Amino acid sequence: MTVHICLVEPEIPHNTGAVARSCGLTKSVLHLVRPLGFSTDDRHLKRAGLDYWHLVDIRYHDSIEEVLDEYRGHNFYFASTKAERPYTGVSFQDGDFLVFGKETKGLPEPLIEAHFENAIRIPMLKDFGRSLNLSNSVNIILFEALRQLDFPGMA
Repeated sequence: MTVHICLVEPEIPHNTGAVARSCGLTKSVLHLVRPLGFSTDDRHLKRAGLDYWHLVDIRYHDSIEEVLDEYRGHNFYFASTKAERPYTGVSFQDGDFLVFGKETKGLPEPLIEAHFENAIRIPMLKDFGRSLNLSNSVNIILFEALRQLDFPGMA
């Protein structure tokens, strides 16, 4: 069983590194959609403390459309503060994609609008003026999906 995490144009290497670590520890696949806000060459990754990068199943894509096309038939859920449905209202399945946007802007509005029925949110206070950190958001939804799948292969 596999859950796919897709980060669209992530900007901060440490956030992506934390997500990569979660993916490695849960055997989830990490999809990174370019452009990335950082370099993934060995030297930069090691400097950021990401010496486990080679242990994670990471796949690179040039656009979110490429991902949607390549994995047609999979369920895609788009995390957004603009969504109405909470992530707890989804019955996750093997092979589902959890899609997250860049730290500063989230997912593009047209993408959310085109897939609004599959847009999900993490409930939080609206008047705080900020949202959760990207890696925290990924982990909240990832672990709910894994809980529903009975934590496959995990002790």
